[in-house]
Amino acid sequence: MKDTLLRVGRYGLTGGAAAVVDLGVFALLCPALLPVGPAATVSFLAAVGVNYTLTSRYVFANSLNRKRFYRFFVFAVLGLLINVSATVAVARLLPVKPVVAKFCGIGIAFFFNYLFNAKFVFDRD
Repeated sequence: MKDTLLRVGRYGLTGGAAAVVDLGVFALLCPALLPVGPAATVSFLAAVGVNYTLTSRYVFANSLNRKRFYRFFVFAVLGLLINVSATVAVARLLPVKPVVAKFCGIGIAFFFNYLFNAKFVFDRD
């Protein structure tokens, strides 16, 4: 249990670093250059590389490898669907700025991403 809590905490830190990349790229792109949906997609994908590297090394103490990255990417795409869907839904349904909607999308996708990374990406070798 203690190991799991430590991992979740570390995942929160690495996810936070990836979220800074995600949110930063999103803020640069939206709304001046791209609409909310495409900007959320591009920013999320930009954060995947940062997230994989930090998660591999810091959370699960694994070396980087291509096979694991591919699994990570597949689940990141599923997380992307959750992230972008939540971002767009919040932006459409609530009177908030797009960056606030994106922050909500990141938070909603966080739990999904951790569970699937712990179960299917880093616990398979």
